[in-house]
Amino acid sequence: MSVRAKKHLGQHFLTDETIAKKIANTLTENGYDNVLEIGPGMGVLTKYLLQKKYTTSVIEIDTESVEYLEKNYLNLANRIHSKDFLKTDLTEIFQDNQFAVTGNFPYNISTQIVFKTLDYRDSIPELTGMFQKEVAERIAEKEGSKKYGILSVIAQAFYDIEYLFTVPPSVFNPPPKVDSGVIRMVRKKDYSLPVDEKLFYRVVKTGFNQRRKTLRNSLKTLNLSDELRAEEVFSKRPEQLSVQAFIDLTSKIQNDAI
Repeated sequence: MSVRAKKHLGQHFLTDETIAKKIANTLTENGYDNVLEIGPGMGVLTKYLLQKKYTTSVIEIDTESVEYLEKNYLNLANRIHSKDFLKTDLTEIFQDNQFAVTGNFPYNISTQIVFKTLDYRDSIPELTGMFQKEVAERIAEKEGSKKYGILSVIAQAFYDIEYLFTVPPSVFNPPPKVDSGVIRMVRKKDYSLPVDEKLFYRVVKTGFNQRRKTLRNSLKTLNLSDELRAEEVFSKRPEQLSVQAFIDLTSKIQNDAI
C-alpha cells in the first residue's frame, strides 16, 4: 500500500516485529476463544495472533490490505472481513460468542473504537491495543489529573484499565509525530451500572464539558433541587470525582428527579 493511502486512512503501520509480538502477548486469553484485530494492514501483528490458541479474525476497510492478507495469510481463510469496524454489527461475525479486540488502532478513530467496545461490552471481555500516547493515557488516567475526563470515567465504569508501555514513532511507516501507548482493558466482573446509563453518561459529559467550573455550576441544566445542589460534592470540579463518585452522584440526581 502506498504511504499516501496509509495517511488517508489515518493509520501508521507497525513495522517492528518485536513490538508486534509484545502487543500480541498483551492479551490474557481469559474468557474468550475469539479475537478480532482491527486494521491489520500488512499483517505484522496478525502473524503473532495466529500463533495463539484462540481463533483470530481481522476487519480491514482498505481493499489493498485485504487483497494482500488474502494472498499471504491463507490460514485466515474466511475470517478476513472487508468492512468498516465502526459500521459493522459485530454479532454478525461472532454471534453470541465472546471475543477480544486488539490492534494498532488508526489514531483518527481510536476513541470511537473504545466507545463501540463499550456498546458491545456484553460480548467483549477484553481490549488491548495501541493508541496515540495521549489518548492511551487519558483512557487509563485516574481522578485528580488534567488528563482524566469523559473517556476515562465512562471506560473505567465497565473495564479495569492498565497502561502497559510506550512505543516510539520510529517503529512505524510512516512515522507519526507523537509517541504511541499500549493499554489493556479487562471487563469488570460486575460491569452493570446501578443507575440509569443514559443519565450517567449525561452527568459525566455535562460535568466535563465545563471542567473548570464546579459541578454546582456545570450541572445547572439538569434542573436539580436546591437541597441536592447544596451538598458538598457539588463544590468539586469533575476531575476530582472518582468513577464510583460519579456513579453515586448519578444515583442522587436520579432520586432527586423522582
